[in-house]
Amino acid sequence: MMKSLTYTLFIIVAVASAAATISSCDTNTVYDSYNHTPISGWEKNDTLHFEVGPLRDSGHFTQSVGLRINQKFPFTSLSLVVEQRIFPGFRFRTDTLRCQFYGDDDNLQGRGVSYYQFNFPLRETDLRRGDSIHVTIRHAMKREILPGISDIGFIMKHSNY
Repeated sequence: MMKSLTYTLFIIVAVASAAATISSCDTNTVYDSYNHTPISGWEKNDTLHFEVGPLRDSGHFTQSVGLRINQKFPFTSLSLVVEQRIFPGFRFRTDTLRCQFYGDDDNLQGRGVSYYQFNFPLRETDLRRGDSIHVTIRHAMKREILPGISDIGFIMKHSNY
């Protein structure tokens, strides 16, 4: 009876410790949000919006764009236009991001089985405490409607930690 109780407590402590370790691995993430797109087709004029609230700390931040595609996506890469308005200074930045899905070995570089997850670095930037950012993302492909894209995300991490 005592061995069973000790064993059970050991398992509970081990699981709780593992959960705490996993959840504390990425404490530098400031913002991580995804918007869904119609899997049947993301239209060129469908701009996705992301709102990063006022920052608690000043510092150096890395930004990236995450996306999920399936095998219905007809191209080997995707061009995105990422616009950022930083308040209260009203700074405006525009980046064109080319998302390459296949490596030099012609293998898909994403993670997944039926949907593939990709993360593409965008920029590094210095921001001040209290800054907030309005981010818009749209595709810049010649084709008006792109099938096979399920989600687009914006991720920002504090790189001072």
